[in-house]
Amino acid sequence: MKKLQATITLEYGDRQIAEAIRDAVSPDNFEVPVGLIVKTERQGRKVVTEITMIGKMVTFIATIDDLLSSASTAEKALQVAKAK
Repeated sequence: MKKLQATITLEYGDRQIAEAIRDAVSPDNFEVPVGLIVKTERQGRKVVTEITMIGKMVTFIATIDDLLSSASTAEKALQVAKAK
């Protein structure tokens, strides 16, 4: 099996938003498939996620899709909260 790796970097306007997004995409209570490692951290105004997987490309791509979808949902929720 092939080792697949990706680094996803999302940059925001300030550290608080980046921290909120990091928290939203980093639940500590979910199980990942065997061979998959996902690490997310805030670096200043950036949220950096490193994904490493030994396994199927379809699972790797689904993981990236899930991450980006979660980030998008969190961004929209923050915009709604800010508007109130």
